[in-house]
Amino acid sequence: MLVALYLYCQIPFGRMHSRNPEVIRCAELIDRTPSALAMKLTNIASLDPAITSTGRRGLANVSTADKAMWEEMQTDWGRFAVEAQRTASALGIAAHLEPAIDELGISDDVLDYTGGSKAAQVRIRIGQAFFRRAVLSSYNYRCCITGLAIPMLLVASHIVPWRVDAKNRLNPRNGLCLSVLHDRSFDAGVITIAENMTVSVSKRYSNSGGFFETAISIYDGQPIVLPEKFRPDAGFLSYHREHVFQR
Repeated sequence: MLVALYLYCQIPFGRMHSRNPEVIRCAELIDRTPSALAMKLTNIASLDPAITSTGRRGLANVSTADKAMWEEMQTDWGRFAVEAQRTASALGIAAHLEPAIDELGISDDVLDYTGGSKAAQVRIRIGQAFFRRAVLSSYNYRCCITGLAIPMLLVASHIVPWRVDAKNRLNPRNGLCLSVLHDRSFDAGVITIAENMTVSVSKRYSNSGGFFETAISIYDGQPIVLPEKFRPDAGFLSYHREHVFQR
């Protein structure tokens, strides 16, 4: 179940089927059939409000243990991310997922190592790798504003900043898949996401010139592409509008 939850967080929803080479290889590593693993992933999907809100139901035979572990994951994303990543690495599962961890381009400027032991630093790096893959896979590796689909130019952007909310640092619902430019703009409060899931651009920069117009202002009022799983939390987005966005 831990492996299945890990895979659910790390691969796009549309690839959770028995023909996916990633599912086939992971099933072999845990001595299960691809069909059994794919069925477990579909069971998990039935617990995700982002899936069920679209009318998709998954399979109905979710066990009590499935529900309990789902709730445990939601309660403590940090612990789950580290334990699941370590289990996947020990079994050789993590190496079979794309993109590889060493290609993720995680930036140290969002991480706070102050006073941290080496073990703590390792946990942070593991957690950030998990968070990035969970967020990007939810959006099918496309920027939710522009549609850019080049992984090396995409960022798992925190809605509530890393330094503000330690409990939700690794919660995929606290993330958006954005291009590098729009990630920086979001972090700086130049853009935000309105209640109706459209882009809002700060009026402070309305005279910033042609590039700003074509790269940022053009998206003002445009809807973002919502993820297939782990829809962004309304409370996190409200925080960003109130405390980060430059009105």
